Amino acid sequence: MSLNTIAINGRMDTFDGHHQVWLFGYGSLIFKADFPYLERRPASIGGWTRRFWQGSHDHRGTEAAPGRVVTLVPAPGAVCHGMAYLVTPEEFAHLDHREKNGYLRLAVDIGFEDGSSVLGLVYIATEDNAAFLGPASEREIAQQIAGAHGPSGPNREYLLELASALRDLGKPDEHVFAIERHLAGIA
Repeated sequence: MSLNTIAINGRMDTFDGHHQVWLFGYGSLIFKADFPYLERRPASIGGWTRRFWQGSHDHRGTEAAPGRVVTLVPAPGAVCHGMAYLVTPEEFAHLDHREKNGYLRLAVDIGFEDGSSVLGLVYIATEDNAAFLGPASEREIAQQIAGAHGPSGPNREYLLELASALRDLGKPDEHVFAIERHLAGIA
């Protein structure tokens, strides 16, 4: 699959006719909502885990030196915590552009802290996209992050902002925090 997923995402019709859609964010969408939204709530999705396995050629790295950002990978029994935003469909043009580097829209059940749930959207970069980097040790991921910088800033900043946002939510993520610890040891 191409690096640019805008056209593919534009063909998703699951929510056609809806005036509002819940969007689940598990990476930069937790701490950087650069779009208007109607409501914002802590949320989670089941069966997925957050991993720094996606390359970033357009935001936190370059074609020659990609950064690493998070995607979700299937993990039975796992729960991924993040933030959900109630948006209007007009926001998808911006979101599709923001997430164009290999991320596809997927319909998913989003759970809220009050026990309610709703069918919503999440952007996931699967292993068949051209920017997917795949697994590596947390130390190796930290080393790659330490040296990457793109138009949206240093890759290090993305990791640190995500770790801070997860702490603010009270939702630890051992993968993210382990990479953060390794990064602290890199000058």
